[in-house]
Amino acid sequence: MVAELGWSRASVRLRTTAAAVMVVAMVLLIGGLTLVALVRESLHEGVESNAEQRLSELVAQIETSGLPDEALPEDDDDDDGADGADELVWQVRDAEGVVVRASQPLDRPLPIDETDEVRLPGADDAYLVVVDEAESGGQEYDVSVAASLEEVEDSTAALVTPLLVGLPLVLLLVGGTTWLVATRALAPVERIRREVEQITGDRLDRRVPEPRSRDEIHRLARTMNQMLGRLQDSRNRQQQFVGDASHELRSPLASIRQTAEVSRAHPGSLPEGELADAVLEESARMQRLVEQLLLLTRADEGALVRTHHDVDLDDVALAATRRIRRPGLAVDTAGIGPGRVRGDQVALSQVARNLVENAARHADATLAVAVRESPGGVELIVEDDGPGIPEADRARVFDRFVRLDEARARDAGGSGLGLAIVRDIVTAHDGDVAVTSSGLGGARFVVRLPALRSDRPT
Repeated sequence: MVAELGWSRASVRLRTTAAAVMVVAMVLLIGGLTLVALVRESLHEGVESNAEQRLSELVAQIETSGLPDEALPEDDDDDDGADGADELVWQVRDAEGVVVRASQPLDRPLPIDETDEVRLPGADDAYLVVVDEAESGGQEYDVSVAASLEEVEDSTAALVTPLLVGLPLVLLLVGGTTWLVATRALAPVERIRREVEQITGDRLDRRVPEPRSRDEIHRLARTMNQMLGRLQDSRNRQQQFVGDASHELRSPLASIRQTAEVSRAHPGSLPEGELADAVLEESARMQRLVEQLLLLTRADEGALVRTHHDVDLDDVALAATRRIRRPGLAVDTAGIGPGRVRGDQVALSQVARNLVENAARHADATLAVAVRESPGGVELIVEDDGPGIPEADRARVFDRFVRLDEARARDAGGSGLGLAIVRDIVTAHDGDVAVTSSGLGGARFVVRLPALRSDRPT
């Protein structure tokens, strides 16, 4: 557990370097051992082949021309002159086990059974023994040939020594290279970390450096900058929202206070009941504003649409038109046809009510509401014969606290939040809302919502 904890706390460079060194060390070790084993086996087979070849020559000589001489001329060159034993040593023994011929005198006879290695007197290296039988003149003989394994040992040692020296050097080279490469690869991450460390809630305008390479770190830096941009936009919107909300709430409070101060400073200057009417009017305005602010807060939290049910959009539109109480305003509902969608009825009623109230505030004499089915959805259309909305302002009219006519909107009780609420609710229902010019001469708001699927079980 302690080792795992220490390993997890190690730096990425250290873990990467250690992993690379361990993997390369295992590969080199296995490869080196395999190489030494193959070379040793190959040399061993070569020595055995030479010994068997000499054994065959001796057997052939005994069977054709009799026993060989004590010292063959070709054996004289095999004496290594150092350890007292030749490279190839042979013996011939009769049936009683008496040595009758030998390449050189030995303290004890060579074994007549094949064995991998034996030690000869005066020799530093082991010998490989091969045996065979020969017959000459009616006599049977056991022929043994011993070949020195000195060449095998020397060649193996000559191979192992550079491996023992080279393997640590290779591991050191791999470790150093991996460390340098990891350091260079992680340098942008460290720069990003230092920059992020300096970013606070008041410094969201700062951005992390994006490396020139188009790798994972570049994508990480770009994603982080995009996140910082979204955070900055969210903070700016929040600050603007708080400022605008404070301004809107301050206006009715100032109106109530001003009316009360006049009444207090000059008793009887205001008609009877005017102070109460002013307080009621401004408090109602404050109540509507607070409700709208709470609604927008729910929209920002993603809780604007609480339930989904089948909603008859035509009933919602008719209910919204029945709330209009303005003398001299004609409300045309002839275009309201059947249209069913799936969503939150309370939220969709808020959409229709906000659009109808907005049109009623700006209409001169006529307001028209229509509901109709369109390809893939249902449309709610609200239009008026008022001054309309300039094309340049049609996108920002759905922003919060936006008034195209400050004086008239404020006098009419508008807060600049109604259309923003409409957009948030419609977006939450996977729909869209747009404003164009109306045939009546004013503005034409069109809300498009997905239609209720006919294949959905009721």
